[in-house]
Formats: sequence, structure tokens, C-alpha cells
Amino acid sequence: MSSCPAPPPALKDLPKVAGDLKSELEGFKTDSLKNAPTQEKIILPSAEDVAAEKKEKALIAGIEKFDHNKLKHTETQEKNPLPDKEAVQQEKNHQNLITGVEHFDKSSMRHATTTEKIVLPNSEVVQQEKTHQRLLDGVEHFDKTTMKHTTTTEKVVLPGSEVIQLEKGQKQLLSGIENFDSTKLKHAETLEKNSLPTKETIDKEKSA
Repeated sequence: MSSCPAPPPALKDLPKVAGDLKSELEGFKTDSLKNAPTQEKIILPSAEDVAAEKKEKALIAGIEKFDHNKLKHTETQEKNPLPDKEAVQQEKNHQNLITGVEHFDKSSMRHATTTEKIVLPNSEVVQQEKTHQRLLDGVEHFDKTTMKHTTTTEKVVLPGSEVIQLEKGQKQLLSGIENFDSTKLKHAETLEKNSLPTKETIDKEKSA
């Protein structure tokens, strides 16, 4: 990319010099100047500067030589989601509610008198309350001095002669069972009897 040189400024656009400074410049003698050697300093770019310059040139070249035919046509779809019927109805109801509250006519309200109803207890409840209160008063104000000393008599019931005799017999029976000598038992043979019917019994059974 080539840049065109800027045109020189016009005479009227040049800065004006003050009169005393102008006279000094006009009377200045160049013979009073000293000769000074000129040293030219060449500053070479670093490796990073060279790499950055190459990237910039490659980027500019890519932009200048870009092929627009490679671009694909894309249609922009504008999405404008509209609210559904239910959302619209809810919004209307909400708006109507707010409007009704803001423009509510207080003069249409009627004065209401609050009546306090006191439910009195019936006679049964009153009687129960009195009985309960008397019971509490009796317990709280009970006079211990009115109590009489009472002696507790412990009665021991002894068993009769029949009970004692029965107890003795039971103990003797248990003692006899515990101390029984099995060696005194005698061996006994068991005879199995199988009575067969007689001839007369068989004849009677047949004729029956």
C-alpha cells in the first residue's frame, strides 16, 4: 500500500514569528556555529518485531486477496416468540386485577359493625367449675390439726386343724414318692387273654 505525500502548507497557514525573534533570526551569523560531526545510528528490529511484521503483512495480504466467491449465502432468521393463549389470558387477568385495585371506589363500601358474642356457660358447666374449685380450696386450705391418730392392727390368721392335717398328709405323700425304693417291686408277668367264640356263638351269629 503506497501513501501519497501531503501537500505543503500555504503561506497564510504558516505560524507567525514575533518581531524581536524575527530580527534576531535575520541578524544571526552562521560563522559563530561550530562544526559537529554527524553520527548516523541505525537501529535494527528484533526477532519479535520481524515476526510481528511478517504476520501483519500476511494478514493484510490475506484480506486483500480474499475470494468472496467462497462465501456461502446465509439467511438470517428472526425469531420473535409470541406468547400463547394461556399466557395472554394470565397477563390480562393480572392487569385487570391491578387496575381494579388502583381504581377501587371506596365509597361503594358499606359500614359494618362488629358484634362481639360472648357465649356463657350453662348450669352444668358452672356446677362442675364450682365443684372443682371447692375441691382445690379444700386441698389447699386443709387443716392437718383436725386429723386423728390411728393405730394400725396387723391380724395374723392361723390355719385350723383340718388345714394342718391336710398339709401333713400332702408332705408325707411327697416324701414317700421321693424316697420310694424301687428294689422292693416284684416282677410280674402279663398274661394276654384272647377269648375265642364258642361253636354255639358262631352258629348264633350265622343264623342271625
